[in-house]
Parts: sequence; structure tokens; C-alpha cells
Amino acid sequence: MNHKLDYVAAIGAVLMLSSCGKNLGEFSSDYFSCNPNPLEVVGEKVPATVTANVPAKFFVKNAEVTVTPYLVFDGTEVASQAYSFQGENVRGNAPVISYDNGGTVTIPVSFNYQPEMAQSVLELAFNVTQGSKQYVLPRVQVATGVIATAYLSDVATVTPAAGTDAFQRIINEKYAADIMFLINVANIRANQLNTNAMEELWKEIEATKGNDSRVLQELNIESYASPDGGYEFNYKLAEKREQNTDEYVRKQLQQAKVTEFGELTSQFTAEDWEGFKKLVQQSNIQDKDLILNVLTMYKDPEEREQQLRYLASVFEQLADQILPQLRYSRITASIDVIGKSDQELLSLAQSNPSSLSLEELLYAATLTDDKNVQKQIYTAATQQYPNDYRTWNNLGMVQYELGDYNAAKASFQKSNSVLNNPEANMNLGLIAMMEGDYNTAKQYLGNAGGVEELNEALGTYYTKMGDNAAAANAFGDAKSNNAALAQILAKDYSKAQATLNAINSPDATTYYLMAVLGARTNNESMVLTNLKKAIALDPAMAQQALTDLEFSNIDLSSL
Repeated sequence: MNHKLDYVAAIGAVLMLSSCGKNLGEFSSDYFSCNPNPLEVVGEKVPATVTANVPAKFFVKNAEVTVTPYLVFDGTEVASQAYSFQGENVRGNAPVISYDNGGTVTIPVSFNYQPEMAQSVLELAFNVTQGSKQYVLPRVQVATGVIATAYLSDVATVTPAAGTDAFQRIINEKYAADIMFLINVANIRANQLNTNAMEELWKEIEATKGNDSRVLQELNIESYASPDGGYEFNYKLAEKREQNTDEYVRKQLQQAKVTEFGELTSQFTAEDWEGFKKLVQQSNIQDKDLILNVLTMYKDPEEREQQLRYLASVFEQLADQILPQLRYSRITASIDVIGKSDQELLSLAQSNPSSLSLEELLYAATLTDDKNVQKQIYTAATQQYPNDYRTWNNLGMVQYELGDYNAAKASFQKSNSVLNNPEANMNLGLIAMMEGDYNTAKQYLGNAGGVEELNEALGTYYTKMGDNAAAANAFGDAKSNNAALAQILAKDYSKAQATLNAINSPDATTYYLMAVLGARTNNESMVLTNLKKAIALDPAMAQQALTDLEFSNIDLSSL
């Protein structure tokens, strides 16, 4: 009998029973590492990965451990999802840790960020099941604090999209009247001077006298001859019609005592083939396609006319229906109508909004930075023009900027009910982000293509989603705190500094971000200088800075 083999087997059995029967020892903090440490806000989450390196001869074979990560702060704690691993003799689906060799497991961690978490510790709690026994091991601390710089992303500061006005202070109006001539005649007949169009033309011209709101910029005369007959004859005929019309206009201006106008120009066309072609195309002449073919085939004016005359029945219709309309002079007056001044518009928008047009009201609201006055004007616009989506959207825009988000949401929804429009969609996307509903925000922003302000909204959305590279790309060359923050998070520090330097009206957050940038580039002077500016504008930032791990290596005692 081999007593030596029996002895070895007996020793192995004792060791196996020992590894199974004893309680699991306490975990050491040295077994764990956390990435990152300190933790860091990404979007609105605090994610991390804890790696456990369990040594050999530690993890008993019949033990199952459930690890629950806790973030402990300000007298409270929140738990992340629990994670389990087990010994070799446990029947289960958790990762297995070898007793003889030890092993490595990773524990994913994620918390919804709260501002109080800046001063916190990440602890792991252990619940052990070993056969019929259950017991708790002491907690282990694996990380300290949360860098919350990403949480500075502020949806409330994103500029909402406005429905733009089409206001024009100067509107050019044109008035025209025709003088018709008999065939081969250049004299102006008396009945051509008292038509309704001619009387209206001179009424508008005379209304410019001494009227600063109506300026006669130009008078133009265009005279024509029809393209029948010889070219040389028609040339002289059209020229004479121009001269007679020019003489008439000048005489009429003198009699009306209209002396202020930009210029009086005149020209003539010997044979109006373009006008001829247009009239034929619009006519009901049976053979008009044949006529148009002749115009295409023959470029010489005299040959064109000859070919048309060959078509006797056709030419007869032309002579009766088309050619008489091409024997005329047209007088056109170009008048600039000057609208109300900015001061007048803003005053009337507040005192008598019903006296203004829609475009005037929308424009008037842009003439003041007082949000309450803007709200008053846009409210009046919704009452007078409830079927224009811009009135509701722009009212919502001001309500948003005043912090009345419920009212803003209702106004944006009303705007979309009038007409589904990209501006209101973008703004509803902002509201959804403020409500933490990022799936809805994504849908709204996807329907806001072409809106000028969309890049800022998308950049903020991606920041909230924790996609810093996409956020920095979406902001492009925007000059805002949110854009600079995205660039800092994406570690494009030079661009972030350029962005912050270019902000027209820096606020406390602008200087705070500049201080963060100084900390990340090891520029202590930059940190202190900008923190002092931030605190001067917002004293609450003093305490924020003292608890901010961005500045953990900076002496802030001088603040």
C-alpha cells in the first residue's frame, strides 16, 4: 500500500475543506483601483470603472459576493447597480474568482449627478453568501470627490430661436401707365392722357411733393414700335414716340411743380420682338406654334416679318390681336416709401400696437433689450395676429429668457399648432432638455434644420449626453460659455481660451471657466485672477471654488 499517496490526498482534502469552510476575509482597499479618481461628471452622470484585483488564496471557493457601490456625501448616500462575483464551487452565472490564482473583475459604476456630490467618497459594500451563511464585510473606500465641471453646461443660457420679421423701412413701389399709339403714328392722343392708369400715376407722383415719407427716385420712359414694316422706319418711329413722351412728362412735371426726383431716363426699342413673342405665347391664336417656330428659325428682323406675311391668315390675326399692343410708350415712376422711425415704432408698439402691421410689431420688439417690454409687444402681436406662428414663438422666446418655462412651453406648442416650424421645434427641444427628457429633445432638435441658433442647442445637447467631441464640433465657432465648456471637456484648451476671450459680455461663469482653464494648464495666476472676477460678479462662486477639485492643487486662501 502506498502510504505516501494517501498522505498527500488527505492533506489536499483538508485544504479544500479549509478553503470552503472558513469565512471570506475583509477586502483591502489595495485590491481596488478606480478610473477616474476623483470621479468626473460626464453629461449629467457620474460614471466610473472600479477594477478589483483579488489575490491568490483569498477568495474561498463556496463564497458569492455582491458588491454595491455607494457614493457617500453630505450625510446621505446613493447606490449604483450591484455587481456579483463568486468562487469556483458556486453554481451561478457571476464571474468566477480562483482560490489558487486569484483574479480580476471590473465593476461598472454610474450615478445621477447632484451638486452636493462634489465632496464625496466612493465606497464598496460587500454582502457575502456562503452556503447557508450570509454576512456583511466592512466597506472599502476606492475614490474621493467628483469633478463637476461638465455640470456647468447651462441650457437656460442657450439663445432660443426667433421667428424673424420681414420689416423693411424703405419699400420701393412702382407705378406705370401706357400711352398707346396708332399704327405708324407718334403723336400722343388726348384720350391717352386721361386713362385711369395715367391719373393714378400722376396722383402718386404729386403725392411725393414735400413728403419725406415718399421719395420719387426715378422716372423712366420706354417706347416701342411693333415689328411690322421696315426696320429703319420703325427705328425712327419708336425714337419719335420716345421724344414726344419725354416732352409730355417734363411738361407735366413742370405743371405739377414736381421738382425733386432722382432722374428721368428714356429709351426706345425699334421692333419689340420679345414683346411680340410673349404676347403670342399668351394668346389663343390657333397657329401660334407655327409663329413661334418662325421666330426661332429666322433671326433677321426683316426676314422674320416677311415669313410671317407669307402666312396670310396668320398675319391677319397678328395685325388684329397682337401688333396693336406693341405700339406704346410706358411711363414708370419708382417711389421709395419711407416707414416709421425706430423711435416711432417702439413707442407705438407699446401705446397703440393695433396701429402697426405684423412686420412692424415683430421688428419693434427687437428695438429694446427690456424683456418685459418685448413680452408686452409680442403678447399684443399674438392678439392681433394669432395665426402667424412667429408671434407665439417669439412670445415663448421671451418667456424662456425670463425663466417662465411653463409659459414658454405653452407658447412654443401654440406656435407649432399654427404651423409646424423649425424655430418652435428647436425651442421645444430646449424645454425638453431642461425637463431632463433627452429623447424628446433629440426628436425636436431633429426637426429644427436650418435654424441659425441650432448649433448652440445641439452642442449643449451633446454635452448633456457626455459626447464632448460631438459637442465641441457642433458649437463650431460659437462664442459662448457653453461652447468654451465643451472645448475644455474635449481638451482643446487653446480654442477654449479663444472662445472665452471673444465673449462680448463675460459673466461670472465666463471667468470661472477661464479659471478652470488656468488650472488645467498649470497657470496659477490665471486661476486666481479669474476666480476673483467671477466672485465679484457672483459671491456664491467663492464656496463653489473652495470645493471644486479642479482647484485642488491651487492655494485659494487669497480669495
